[in-house]
Amino acid sequence: MQILAIVGSPSVNGRSLTAVRGLLAGSEEAGASSTVLELASGPDPEKVQDAMEVADAVVFASPTYRARASALLKELLEATQRGLHGETRAPLQGKAAAIVQTGASAHHFLGLDDLRSVLAGFFAAQVLAPGLYLEQADYVDRDTLRKEAAATAAAHGRALVALAAAVRNSEALTMLRPQV
Repeated sequence: MQILAIVGSPSVNGRSLTAVRGLLAGSEEAGASSTVLELASGPDPEKVQDAMEVADAVVFASPTYRARASALLKELLEATQRGLHGETRAPLQGKAAAIVQTGASAHHFLGLDDLRSVLAGFFAAQVLAPGLYLEQADYVDRDTLRKEAAATAAAHGRALVALAAAVRNSEALTMLRPQV
C-alpha cells in the first residue's frame, strides 16, 4: 500500500509537514509505505499527478488561511484532471484521501469541510472523516507533536490504510465518477 502526502504549505518543513509525519507514522504501523511532496519546493504538477495515479491513498495537508486550504493546494487541485470533458486522466477518482489542516487555534476547524467537499464531490475521492485538524497547542515545537496529538494523527494514518484497502477492494467505490 502506497500513501502519497502532498503538503501545501508555503513554508518547507512547517507544522503541516509535522502533522503529516504523525499521520504517516500510523499508516506505516499499518504496513503502508509513503512519499511526501512539499509544494513549496516546486514539484512539477504533472509529476504530482503521476504520483497521485500510482498511490493507493492521497493525503492533502495545508495550513488554514481564513478557514480555507492554502493557495498552493488550491492551485494543484485546479490543475488536477477529473477524466471528464476530454481530460485523459483522473488521478483521484476511486482513491482514498485524507485531509490534514493546521491552524493557530481550533476556530478554523470547519475549514476542512471546504476541501472535503471538493475532493469528494468534484473529484469522486473517498475522503476519510473526520479530517485531522491540529492547532498550535497540539505542538511541543514546530517539529514535535504533543503525545495526544501524535496518537490522534497516527490513528488517522491507520484508518486511512483501512479505508484505502476497502476502496481498492470495492468495485462499486472505484467505479464512482464525478457527475458534472
